[in-house]
Amino acid sequence: MGMIQSDNLVYEYIRRNEEGEVEGIKRAVDGVELSIKKGDFVAILGHNGSGKSTLAKMLNAILYPSEGALWVDGMDTSKEENLWEIRQTAGMVFQNPDNQLVANVVEEDVAFGPENLGVESSQILKRVETSLKKVGMWKFRHRSPNHLSGGQKQRVAIAGIMAMKPKCIILDEPTAMLDPNGRKEVIDTIKELNRKENITVLLITHYMEEVVDADQVIVMDQGKVVMEGTPKEIFSQVPKLQKLRLTVPQVTQLAYELKLAGMPLPDGILTRREFVEAVERICHVNHT
Repeated sequence: MGMIQSDNLVYEYIRRNEEGEVEGIKRAVDGVELSIKKGDFVAILGHNGSGKSTLAKMLNAILYPSEGALWVDGMDTSKEENLWEIRQTAGMVFQNPDNQLVANVVEEDVAFGPENLGVESSQILKRVETSLKKVGMWKFRHRSPNHLSGGQKQRVAIAGIMAMKPKCIILDEPTAMLDPNGRKEVIDTIKELNRKENITVLLITHYMEEVVDADQVIVMDQGKVVMEGTPKEIFSQVPKLQKLRLTVPQVTQLAYELKLAGMPLPDGILTRREFVEAVERICHVNHT
């Protein structure tokens, strides 16, 4: 079994009136099948209300399945006795870093998680140092989080998760409140942790440029997985993504429109470099 596995996973939000009677049921996750290997970098896309954030909360056992089953590192998320081990195995980083920072000093904030796990003091100090160095925030260890930029705060939040030694990190729109520089800082940190530490990463985002280096992309709509594949496979299907109210990376959109206009460009161009090389090939062929 991989890091994350699900079988016909369902989650329903139940709305009740003041008497406790059921007034309505909304199926936010509907029959999702996941198979994510250890060390994978997986991006989950979908417009608002597609179910991706509900799925993220299920992966961290914040929400339990209404139907079906979900395993994190072989542990059944519906069993209460697995709760703390699952949350230690799969750390969660939310959209707003201010909601995750609990202390007045950066190093104290990063120490908070391991302290709650009962880790020995000498080990906590080592974990704090290691985690802050991994996210490039060691020199800010004595600062107040209030004096950090949005991107720096989010990197401290990631360090706090790292200090608990998770095998998997789930990031729910971690760059949504950041400026372009902050977004780049956080995404570069995530990629580095995935490559160097072999940590499984699940990134939920609506910034398409952030997913071009993912191993796998999952697209959700109305609680279901409607597309799955590599970034190139997914972004080669521009009309289908547009129907799902999703955009594509800017360079992919440009290449797609030029192809519609008659330029013989390949599908699924993801980077500027790919675009320039493809255009140069066409120019070379035409010149010869």
